[in-house]
Amino acid sequence: MTPRRQSPAPRSRCTAVALGLALAVAGGCAVGPNYHRPAAPVPQRFKEAEGWKPAEPREAASGSAWWSVYTDATLDELEKQIDISNQTLKASEAAWRQAVALVSQSRAQLFPTIGVAASATRSGGPGGRSATGTTGTGATGTASTHPTNQFDVNASGSWDLDIWGKIRRTLESSVASAQASAAELAAARLSAQATLASDYIQLRIADEQKQLLDQTVEAYTRSLGIAQNQYKVGVVAKADVITAETQLDSALSQQIGIGVTRATLEHAIAVLIGKAPGDFSLPSATLGATVPVVPIGVPSSLLERRPDVAEAERRMAAANAQIGVAVAGFFPDLTLNGSYGFASTVAAGLVKAPNSLWSVGANASDALLDFGARRAQVRGARAAYDGAVASYRQVVLTAFEQVEDELATLRILEQQFDIQQKTVQSANLSLQLTLNQYRAGTVAYTSVVTAQTIALGDAQQLLIIRQNRLTASVSLIQALGGGWSAEALGSRSGNPSTAAAAAPAAAAPVAPPTP
Repeated sequence: MTPRRQSPAPRSRCTAVALGLALAVAGGCAVGPNYHRPAAPVPQRFKEAEGWKPAEPREAASGSAWWSVYTDATLDELEKQIDISNQTLKASEAAWRQAVALVSQSRAQLFPTIGVAASATRSGGPGGRSATGTTGTGATGTASTHPTNQFDVNASGSWDLDIWGKIRRTLESSVASAQASAAELAAARLSAQATLASDYIQLRIADEQKQLLDQTVEAYTRSLGIAQNQYKVGVVAKADVITAETQLDSALSQQIGIGVTRATLEHAIAVLIGKAPGDFSLPSATLGATVPVVPIGVPSSLLERRPDVAEAERRMAAANAQIGVAVAGFFPDLTLNGSYGFASTVAAGLVKAPNSLWSVGANASDALLDFGARRAQVRGARAAYDGAVASYRQVVLTAFEQVEDELATLRILEQQFDIQQKTVQSANLSLQLTLNQYRAGTVAYTSVVTAQTIALGDAQQLLIIRQNRLTASVSLIQALGGGWSAEALGSRSGNPSTAAAAAPAAAAPVAPPTP
């Protein structure tokens, strides 16, 4: 077929056709269901909050991170290093960037693909062609044995017309997946922050246990001195001295043993902030006496405050969009193709109007018989969506379970702590009275040993309860989302998910053939 030369009229017609198709695509419908968040089981109130009225509920100061409620400068500095050096968090951030790149990749499919090609060929021999011979661009001519040249430069473009919304649904799924990845990153960050806070609290409690055991060793040393003095004057038997030495050695053993716990926690903190354990150390210190408690709010707000819930919800939206992608497979694909270029046997003057060539056309393709493959794809997409809905609802239930657990823990431990404080006071008083009686010779040293053991055990139990209260407060903050909000998925308030633009509004669905 002889190629047609470029003229103003064909160019105008091509422009009109392209504009008409663009308007048709813009007004096209996306098949498949539009997304609506399914209902999830949400209680009207937190059951375990009843009967528990924290005296001074505290929130982080405006613009401050959630861990600022503990008013610990060292913890503040450590938490700031999570975003900078934590390798697990860096892996999650890389996964998020990959998801954002897929959004850009999906969005690019909405636009034409334009390319350019150039070639230069010299051929000859009995089968060669002359300057007017048949060329790759359609020119005809006569056979010649003389070598000939052929030069071509061509620009081409193709545009997949997204009439049924397959590309738009794919983009919708990619955006939702990127937002889910951003929520996953936020959840990983919150988990690392909470783990660091818990480890730090346990390390500081270990420091306080070390201080308690230091004081205990000093007290037991004094008791041993009393027993030795009593033995020297013949008031008591040698057994009292041996018993006092045994009691002192036991305390010394515990004093040394607490170092294992502290070292392990210090190493864990080093890894969390991305440092080698050998290059990191924390000097001994104590925590504040107050256990901070944050306001819990209403249960329904938990759906917007927890990144893992937001992640599950976005995964659900992505799965819903994939149904539309599968349904679009029932409809034909329409692609618009066009090219414009120049061809000549000489390089000089190649790009001139007499050498111009153009073409425009459209391709349509559809499967007439696939033996149920597309129906199976739709069924699979719907099943994946149902699974995402079930996972979302399970995550919501787990979120409420965790909040209720920590509320119950804090409420019960608060009561236990008050009683244990009184127990420690009574045990210390009993120990002092027993020591005075021993000095007076009215009781045996076994009574002193018993009183010392009880006093030390009660003091250690008080520290354990305090540690449990502090770690429970961290767990409650984590269960409440740590100050995070799902609104961050569509804003620029410090959340990386902003690179994934909001999903385009889904058009009214077109009824597909019944799978």
